[in-house]
Order: sequence, then structure tokens, then C-alpha cells
Amino acid sequence: MATLYEGMFLLDNQVVRTDWARAKAVITDALTKHGAKVLTARRWDERKLAYTIRGRRRATYLLTFFELGGDGVNGMRRDLDLDERVLRYLMLGVEALPEGELEKSQAELADGFTVPSPPPDEDTAEEESEMVEEAPAAEEMAPEGIDAEAAAALEGN
Repeated sequence: MATLYEGMFLLDNQVVRTDWARAKAVITDALTKHGAKVLTARRWDERKLAYTIRGRRRATYLLTFFELGGDGVNGMRRDLDLDERVLRYLMLGVEALPEGELEKSQAELADGFTVPSPPPDEDTAEEESEMVEEAPAAEEMAPEGIDAEAAAALEGN
């Protein structure tokens, strides 16, 4: 018996910039290869990541809903883990397709619909230098009752 899944896939923007249809096909082809029936697949958003993943600071999210039997999940996970174009993914079993999701997915297939090109990745060296702060002195970090010398010794370990 097939289970309905919601899948959120985080795609490398390098692939998305080249061709959105090819980037989307990375996921839909992997799903169909393992026996899934893809109900919807659409661009959800492009965002800055909370932390660097495989050297990327930004990525594009693809939201899918698909039906898949339990025996295809493990093989699909293995393929997704090995594919460098897929930065992360999350698949959850759901009870029903959300209202309006089919229409949103079909709107992406309509003539004249264009997917916005992702902005360029940010310079990570600039951001990292902004994030680096000077470490507080041992005296400032010492808990009450511990002298600065003991705190400095702890800091060295």
C-alpha cells in the first residue's frame, strides 16, 4: 500500500541557475525511479541558509507531494544522500494533500511562468569576518569564586 508523503528538498543553487527544469527533474526522476507517483512538485522558495552546507550559503527549496510504497523509501534515501545537487531533504508521511497545493503546482507549469533566478552566493569570507568577535579575557569569564589564573588554566584545556 502506498503512503502519501510531503517532501522538502534543498537544491544547490548552481544547478538551479543553470536550468530550473533540470534541477526539478533531479528530484522527480529520483522519486519515479523508486516507484513514487509524483502528485505535485513546485519551487517553494530560495533562501539564505542558517549555516553553510557543502560550501553554499543559499539554496532553493522544492516542495513535493508523492505516493510511495514502503520498499522504495530506503533506496531513494540512499540515492539522495549520494547526489551532490541535493543539499538536504526531509520526507514526512501526511494524511492528505493540502488544499490549494495542486493549483500552486499547476501554476508553475503554465505558459509564461518564469522561476526567478537565485541571487549570487554571498562572499563567505566577508560574513565570517563579521561573525568573529574577540574572545573575552579570562577575568571576564571567571565564575565567582575562581581567580583569573585558574580560569586561564581552564581556558587552555
